[in-house]
Amino acid sequence: MDQAWVVAVDMGLGHQCSAYPFRNIAYEGIITANTGPMVDPAERKRWMTMQTLYEGISRVNKVPVIGPWLWRTYDRLQAISPHYPFRDLSKPSLGSMRLDRLMFKGFGSSVVEHTRKREDLPLLTTFFAIALAADRLGRKDVFCVVTDTDVNRIWAAKVPAKGRIHYLAPTPLTRQRLMQYGVPPERIHFTGFPLPMENVATAAEDLRRRIPILDARGAFRHGYGRMIDAELGPAPAADGRPLSITFAVGGAGAQAELARDILRGLSGALCEGLMRLNLVAGVRAEVEQYFRRTIGELGLEAELGLIPKSGQAAVRLECFFLDGCVDSSSPSSSAFNSAKHSGGSQSQSVRRSFAIASRVRSSRSSHRPDNTAARSWSTASAFPSSQNRLVPFSRRR
Repeated sequence: MDQAWVVAVDMGLGHQCSAYPFRNIAYEGIITANTGPMVDPAERKRWMTMQTLYEGISRVNKVPVIGPWLWRTYDRLQAISPHYPFRDLSKPSLGSMRLDRLMFKGFGSSVVEHTRKREDLPLLTTFFAIALAADRLGRKDVFCVVTDTDVNRIWAAKVPAKGRIHYLAPTPLTRQRLMQYGVPPERIHFTGFPLPMENVATAAEDLRRRIPILDARGAFRHGYGRMIDAELGPAPAADGRPLSITFAVGGAGAQAELARDILRGLSGALCEGLMRLNLVAGVRAEVEQYFRRTIGELGLEAELGLIPKSGQAAVRLECFFLDGCVDSSSPSSSAFNSAKHSGGSQSQSVRRSFAIASRVRSSRSSHRPDNTAARSWSTASAFPSSQNRLVPFSRRR
């Protein structure tokens, strides 16, 4: 398509990041559904109420006594069933019925009506509620970018078989999940996750460079060396550069406390110069403050870098996704490559980080970098999303 209405929402950076690659075809630019000038006051108030409630519940676990109980109740409501066995999950959930009632009252209609100025253009959105509202209002050519690797029943219409939304799924399992919810298979397209062209253009070279770092023992290259050479060319020799991992906290900041476990588990590798860790605080100043406080409490201040001048600040989130990413999202939040799975995906991610640390420590001790600057780990925080900038911290060289 040459042009399309592109609609995101300011409720988690994932929805905005996934809209960014479509900026060049966005008619009137990327529209933010909950803050755009076309949103009427009544609907804007509904958006604000929903966002406040969502972010409040996401952080309710910190409330003494009742907090953990409220969080477990909320978590059960947001739970996603196991993929297997494949079965019919098309029955509407409480969340999908609640959203249907909101749409009956006009939720999401402001942006949809705005796009009728050029109804010949397709509507592409990264937020399920806008796609569902558009379909409910009879808008044709509606495309919904699925921003999670697994999704809740709320992503599908109350009666999915009657809907006309085209879903762009990032993984085959996402496609299967939507089919379980009753979405006809011909309206689910496995596309992968949208990436900006500047990332796509360098993807092969980036992967080729990362292979020796990720495969420190050479096991993967030993088994698949011919395929790597054919697809990417010979991998460069290991240069001793530390493994870099990014831990990104979702928009609500609900999972910031996982950073303490990660820092504690990786502290040895960080101080020995075997790893670097980027902590992304999203748009929450209090999350950045928590990161800094935790760093101090764990005695890692010496590894903390300095804030560069504003002219040196990174502009895009993908700048921080170096060798690996442990993403932390609130239960219904979007993410680049992570969504809420049953079975505790967040704790599994932390355990994977610890496993990586132990492998790096055992297999790379003979490749310790001489440059002490490589010992550093970095933190990154973002200011309000309207400013679209992330400010990284790096150790003084």
